[in-house]
Amino acid sequence: MRNEQIFSVHGDAELLARAGHLLESARTEFLCAARTLTTWPRPATWTDPGPDFTPRKLLTPAALTDEATRDHLRLVLGAGAQVRITDAELPHETIIIDRRVMILAGREASAGREYSVTTSKNMIDGVHSLFDAMWDRSVDYTTYLATDTPHLNPESRAILESLSTGLTDASAARRLGVSLRTYRRRVADLMVTLQAASRFQAGLRAGELGLPGR
Repeated sequence: MRNEQIFSVHGDAELLARAGHLLESARTEFLCAARTLTTWPRPATWTDPGPDFTPRKLLTPAALTDEATRDHLRLVLGAGAQVRITDAELPHETIIIDRRVMILAGREASAGREYSVTTSKNMIDGVHSLFDAMWDRSVDYTTYLATDTPHLNPESRAILESLSTGLTDASAARRLGVSLRTYRRRVADLMVTLQAASRFQAGLRAGELGLPGR
């Protein structure tokens, strides 16, 4: 088609300079497939979608490994987006906007990651169909967290409950009948189990998982 465009850019800065207006132009549909949220630069409007459409984000479990990502996903979900997790290998990390523009993320290079931008209807329709098929086989974010609940023994649950009470470590250790050193070691072990970088994050993670003691 005469109006079709295809061009490539290198690095996040060039992508935003040449295609940033496209990233913020979605009106009817915004699809995103990525292994992690570091794949794409984030214009602020991504977390503030309009009321006339529902963005869909398809991610791999690798996207849930750090609390900063979980914080961002909470914002995205709160703004009305749909997020699903897939265990399948994503053949393309992709953004599709209103089924009229598509951006494909390529490999990392010395000049920055390469991105291909296209308005080719045939290419967009093909990748859109692949996205829909993977979306249908994926699990929504909340369900994934519920099925990924870590096993906590009674000691760990008691530690989690003590963290929610606001007691000092010394007071909590006395209540549980252990030494201060043992209490702090168990808190550290619990944070590893919950994949949390701080006690506050451990509380948030416990709430996400529906665990008692928060």
